Amino acid sequence: MNYSPESAFLSKEEIVAMQEKKLQETIAYLNQYSPFYKEFFSKARFNPSGIKTMEDLSVIPVTIKEDLQQRNEDFLCVPRNKIIEYSSTSGTLGNPVTIMLTENDLTRLACNEYASLVSIESSVNDIYQIMLTLDRQFMAGMAYYSGIQKLGGGIIRLGPGVPSLQWETILRLKPTAIIAVPSFIVKLISYAQEHKIDINSTTVKKALCVGENIRNADFSLNALGKKITDAWDIKLFSTYASTEMQTAFTECTECKGGHLQPDLLIVELLDEMGKAVVPGEPGEVTITTLGVEGMPLLRYKTGDICVYDDTPCACCRNSLRLSPVIKKKKQMLKYKGTTLYPPALFDILHEMENVIEYVAEVSSNEMGTDEVLIYIVPDNFDEETNRKIRANLQARLRVSPHIKYITEEEIKKIQMPEAGRKIIRFIDRRN
Repeated sequence: MNYSPESAFLSKEEIVAMQEKKLQETIAYLNQYSPFYKEFFSKARFNPSGIKTMEDLSVIPVTIKEDLQQRNEDFLCVPRNKIIEYSSTSGTLGNPVTIMLTENDLTRLACNEYASLVSIESSVNDIYQIMLTLDRQFMAGMAYYSGIQKLGGGIIRLGPGVPSLQWETILRLKPTAIIAVPSFIVKLISYAQEHKIDINSTTVKKALCVGENIRNADFSLNALGKKITDAWDIKLFSTYASTEMQTAFTECTECKGGHLQPDLLIVELLDEMGKAVVPGEPGEVTITTLGVEGMPLLRYKTGDICVYDDTPCACCRNSLRLSPVIKKKKQMLKYKGTTLYPPALFDILHEMENVIEYVAEVSSNEMGTDEVLIYIVPDNFDEETNRKIRANLQARLRVSPHIKYITEEEIKKIQMPEAGRKIIRFIDRRN
């Protein structure tokens, strides 16, 4: 497969023609090799060869996350011995989803992130400090690592957390850019201020932000983005991605939406009735992967609500641009760059022998990002129990939510307020 950042610069007509050709190839591939989609097409009495144009997509039923969860293996189109990478989603409803990648899929992933880096004017002279998880089946860190390799830039593979080590490395190795979750950049700033580090005299001049919004729907910086740039003279670039689509939408230097890489993905934005929305109208991001060998997806609903712009960008790219995620379906939480769903959190807490009762509460902080607080009644109020609970949550969720230990009497008041008719386990206090 040949992928190129230049595909975004094609004319709209050329983009459509390219995507329609790749769409036909994708559907034929699914019909031949995908156990799930072969059955899917048969039950829907759908003729795959009848799909010729982008408009024809609307006759195909959508695929949802529950399909992937319940029939994960049936989406695999190649023998297991062709799989060389296993990546998993975190915190999904029920069981996590595993996305299996072939060597060709990893090449595609690297090309996507290479295109992302090109869009923010990165070059072989850049040195990137990666502040993301590079293990635990987490795709993002691995993807950016591969993209920087393809770019020919320098890589400092440091992983998340530990502000002291991050700053020691910045001052010693002098990276020009970082890849990080925005809320962690705020922690870096706080550490620098506490330890009298002059952040604006460092070599870091830009940050590729992953996992949290730094902009409002109108592309202005939100509270989190402003908090960073008020203290640090640094260029921030937003990116939106998911493990399932194996693709990212990344801003260009105009910062007016994340660009679709049109040779890798078809995207539709659908309303509650499954109809395509017009530019500027909120819709659920629904994707069809192009060129994926291991686990391609057809009209997969992500649960993310965005708006789009299909006018040419000032950067001369003609590909569709997505806004930041403006809301999430089914109580989805975005915490420290990790996607969490309450039912998955509940399953984990139910399984923990040290937890007697619990209530999860989500709110929006001053920066507009999700904060998760879990009220827990432990079997013992001691340090060893606290350590076990926190370690278990960290291992299962990859992040550490805030915890408040309370008594059974106290939690009963939360779970069963006056006039309540059933036990409350989740409280959503987001605006």
